Amino acid sequence: MNPTSRQRSARGSGAELRAEILDATKQLLARTGHVDAVSIRQIAKIVGVTPPSIYRHFADKDQLIESVVAQVFEDLDAEMLAASDPNDSPMERLRQQGLAYVRFAREHPEQYRLAMTPGETAGAVDQVLTSSAFAHLAATVTECMDLGVITSGDPLPLVLELWSSAHGIASLLIAKPYLPWGDVETFADRVLRSTCVGRVVIDNVLGEDVSPDAVVQWAAANRPVS
Repeated sequence: MNPTSRQRSARGSGAELRAEILDATKQLLARTGHVDAVSIRQIAKIVGVTPPSIYRHFADKDQLIESVVAQVFEDLDAEMLAASDPNDSPMERLRQQGLAYVRFAREHPEQYRLAMTPGETAGAVDQVLTSSAFAHLAATVTECMDLGVITSGDPLPLVLELWSSAHGIASLLIAKPYLPWGDVETFADRVLRSTCVGRVVIDNVLGEDVSPDAVVQWAAANRPVS
C-alpha cells in the first residue's frame, strides 16, 4: 500500500493505528530476523502511513522496539495463563506455565530472541521483572510457599530458577533444533519437572546445602521395593 493512499484516520482511531504499527514491527522482525534490519520507513510502508505518523506514536525506533518487547511479554503472559488450570495445585501450575513459556518461545523465536538479548533494547530486563508473566509466576510460587510445599520467603530467587530452566530449554531448542531432543514437549517437561521436584526435595527433605552424593544416597534408601 502506498503511504499517501491511506485514508485519514478517523477521530479516536489513534490506538488502532498504534496497534497496527506494533503488529507490522513484529512481522518485520520475524521476516528479517534482526532488529537492525527494521526501519521506521519500512514499517510506515507496511502500515500505509508516512514516517511522521509513526513518530506521533513513538519517539524513535528504540521506543518502538521497546514497546514491541513489552507486548511480547504480555502475549507470553496470556499463553501462560491459558495453559494453567486454576483447579490444579500451584506446583502443577508452575509446570504448566513453564511448558507454555517454552512453547511460546519456539513459536515466536525472533520476538523471543529480541526480548531476551541484552543490549538491543534499553530497559528490557526491567520490563521482564515488571511484566504480568513474571508477576503471575511469582504469585504461583507464593501459593506454593503458603501451602508449605516450599520454604516461605522471597519468591524472586525461585522464580529466577524456574525462569532459568525454561529459558535455557527454549533457547537451546531454538538455536539447535537439529540435536536429538526426541519429542521436545516431553524433553521440556522432564527438565521442568526436575527443577520443581528438586526444589521441593531440597526445601522439605534434604536441606539447601545437600550434595549430589547425599541426594543419590537418599534416593537409594527411599527407592520403592519392587
